[in-house]
Amino acid sequence: MTAQRLKIGCAGLGRMGKRHALNFLERTPRAELVAASSPDPVELEWAKTHLEPFGVRLYQNYDDMLKHEGLVAVVVASATAVHAEQAIKAIEADKHVLCEKPISTSVEVSQSVIDAAAKKPHLKVMCGFSRRFDKSYRDAYQKMQSGAIGTASVLRSQTCDKLDPSGFFVAYAEFSGGIFVDCSIHDIDLTLWFFGDDCKVKSVSAVGITAVEPDLRKHNDRDNAVGLVEFYDGRMAFFYASRMMAAGQEDVTEIIGTKGKLAVNTQPALNHVNIYDESGLRREIPQTYYDRFEYAFVTEANEFSAACLDNTALPIDLNNAVKAVRIGAALQESMITQKKIFFDEDGNRSELARL
Repeated sequence: MTAQRLKIGCAGLGRMGKRHALNFLERTPRAELVAASSPDPVELEWAKTHLEPFGVRLYQNYDDMLKHEGLVAVVVASATAVHAEQAIKAIEADKHVLCEKPISTSVEVSQSVIDAAAKKPHLKVMCGFSRRFDKSYRDAYQKMQSGAIGTASVLRSQTCDKLDPSGFFVAYAEFSGGIFVDCSIHDIDLTLWFFGDDCKVKSVSAVGITAVEPDLRKHNDRDNAVGLVEFYDGRMAFFYASRMMAAGQEDVTEIIGTKGKLAVNTQPALNHVNIYDESGLRREIPQTYYDRFEYAFVTEANEFSAACLDNTALPIDLNNAVKAVRIGAALQESMITQKKIFFDEDGNRSELARL
């Protein structure tokens, strides 16, 4: 008897969509990539070479893909602007959904996905925060949970991309939601994970600069930004995001407790090779986010498939996706307005806290 496999379709075949498609095609034994869609002719040409020969049906229209016979689940890896719309359509078509982060750059639109999922509780709907599937972060979380550093009190985390001189980030900023929603969303989600889903934000404040891309300002964005989040229980989180790292991708997190500290990736390395040459001793570091978290994405695909097939709990609460966007959007607003933003204990904006 052949073991059951999750028949899944991939929406979007851009940089991230290609990775998801190939992971489900080649590296997820319990899944079967049966369909893929993209409105982009260039992306479909790629798919004709890399997906179609392996039995994957290609669609130019996402709605048509949802009608693919036997389709059970969808990974939404298209442009951020259509994440929510495509996720909701998949839910309404009774499909499980793995959606790339963020669900939307808008809190209200993100909530609409939560509301749609609530009407179909038998479906598995997950926002893919990749760092939760990384071995190092999982090890740090388990150590924290075991009491290795006492009470976690401060989290300091950064997402720093390698400098792209092509101007990609300027064009992308029009749709990304800004550096905090796009970059720091990972660090925000880590904070919700390590501090607990029930942690309550008291205030956020942020500053930013355009060190290498002044044109980002026309989209109310910056290429370097720092954010501070205070919680009602006294803990705090500090975020740094950058688009201009010279050496490569630098994603670092420190969880500081009352009895010690856990640090993840403070000395980035592409592998275990050290280079000894006329410049001294050095090592290469990952050049892209995917270089660093490739295997986390594979783990994500496999665990999502298992949850759908076995009807087990997902490793991430979908509500956290909205919380992360709410915090990221508030940080972006604080950076632009240069004002500290306060929240009451129910998560609503509060003017009284300014008094």
